[in-house]
Amino acid sequence: HSCFVLFLFHVHLKTVSIMKITGQAVLAVTLAHFSTAAAFSVGGTHLTAAQKLELEKTAEAVATPGKGITACDEGPGTIGARFEAVGVENTEENRRSYRQMLFEAEGANDYLSAAILDPETLYQKSSTSGNLFPRVLTELGIVPGVKPHLKIYELPGTSGDTVMQGLDSLNVRAKEYYDAGARFAKWRSPLVIDTANGCPTDLAIKANMHDLARYALICQSEGLMPIVEPDISLTGTHTLEEAVDVNIRVQSELFKAMIDHGVYMEGSTLKPNIVNPGKNCPKSYTVEEIAEANVFVFEQSFPVAMKGANYLSGGQTLDQAAARLNAINKANKKGPWNLSFSWSQALQLPLLDLCKGKGELQLEEMSKLYVEELAIAGAAARGEYVYSGNAGDHVGVQPPSTVEETSTPKKSSWKSFFRVE
Repeated sequence: HSCFVLFLFHVHLKTVSIMKITGQAVLAVTLAHFSTAAAFSVGGTHLTAAQKLELEKTAEAVATPGKGITACDEGPGTIGARFEAVGVENTEENRRSYRQMLFEAEGANDYLSAAILDPETLYQKSSTSGNLFPRVLTELGIVPGVKPHLKIYELPGTSGDTVMQGLDSLNVRAKEYYDAGARFAKWRSPLVIDTANGCPTDLAIKANMHDLARYALICQSEGLMPIVEPDISLTGTHTLEEAVDVNIRVQSELFKAMIDHGVYMEGSTLKPNIVNPGKNCPKSYTVEEIAEANVFVFEQSFPVAMKGANYLSGGQTLDQAAARLNAINKANKKGPWNLSFSWSQALQLPLLDLCKGKGELQLEEMSKLYVEELAIAGAAARGEYVYSGNAGDHVGVQPPSTVEETSTPKKSSWKSFFRVE
């Protein structure tokens, strides 16, 4: 019996030795296989070295430290509604001259790395030089890009979740946009946090993030550097803790989908929402807590291969968005990404207010205010914006029936919810 046990022990040792040797051999082969970048098989295998280099250079240019994106990709209907709200007629010439001011305002290019255009603007010309706007922007050192998605569509049976349309014809349009001078694209996939109705559903998250991945893949094949925009709305009563949870789910699904689709990650960038409590959330949070929550989300999922993120404003005022971006940059101690802005309403609504009661665009006044706003945005992108008061805080909003009965919500850190303190 003892001899049999010794025999089994001897066999076991032999087996372990063989497994160890075999494991070392496999490890050696694996290391040899991945000893050069050329051996990597994930991401952009369909692209040439020259195509990858161009995409990466565009991503680097968009992620220039201290600079950001002016987002002026509103369609004629959307910008027209803003014009009409301040008494300005919605004509093609007014849209053209307004966008020209956003591109050519003296000093604007000191703070801008890129501009997102509506397809209409891509084919319009500057009255200053007679050149098409993509050339004007390029000569100013601003990378021209385009919005290629079409209309939003509600997913049946999801209590209001949506997807964006336009993938079917994207390859043809992407080629046309590249030929017209665009060097990147931006696709927005909006989602809403509505816990009462179970939104966003898993179906909506998967559908939207896989659409973004497929869009990115198609754009890269046509030479356009893709900016992916998972836009989680500021509307609602959700807490910062709930927002963190949903944003991690959304972003992790997005980046995995991009890798699964074979997207070249180094040749793409992100346009996220600032992770915020819902606009009508009853709980209060400091700007520092909001900043820490944003950095936490990135640390859970954002690939370091991607050069940067340009936050959308998403209904925040310039003061709110700048204070929060500034605090995020101060809180980011580990991430290598360039964190900056890609703002539309935060910059443009104050400009349009200058036109109220005037009946026409006040381009000279608007251009001066615009550059002042960009200086604020640039400072926030560098983590150097000095703001007053509680500009970036979220002050809890109490339901009307309880306003008189409640006091300031008790302050507690979002970190305790995720046990990271």
